[in-house]
Amino acid sequence: MEENTYETFNRARMFMELGDPIYAARTLEPIVEHEPDSRSLLELLGRAYFHSAQLNKAERTFRRIIELDPVDNWAHIALARTLERQSRHEEASTYRRMYSVMSGGSLD
Repeated sequence: MEENTYETFNRARMFMELGDPIYAARTLEPIVEHEPDSRSLLELLGRAYFHSAQLNKAERTFRRIIELDPVDNWAHIALARTLERQSRHEEASTYRRMYSVMSGGSLD
């Protein structure tokens, strides 16, 4: 029996909660290929990549969310933190400032 997207998403979320972001990412990757514009899938996938230190993949995923929704302040701070973990602080500052403006002045 094949899982639907909702069941797969929940299974991936369970793996994140259990501290296994690598398996969560592996679970999500095939369904994100079929639903590349799903922000909820992309957000969980980006978090899984970030928490498993797959920073290039996390960066691409967060950039995709921003492409889909330029005013998603969560995606801006997630991208900023991903860039900071790669020691790309100057580039990260742009996204941190965008987050600050969108969230009413908070830088974190």
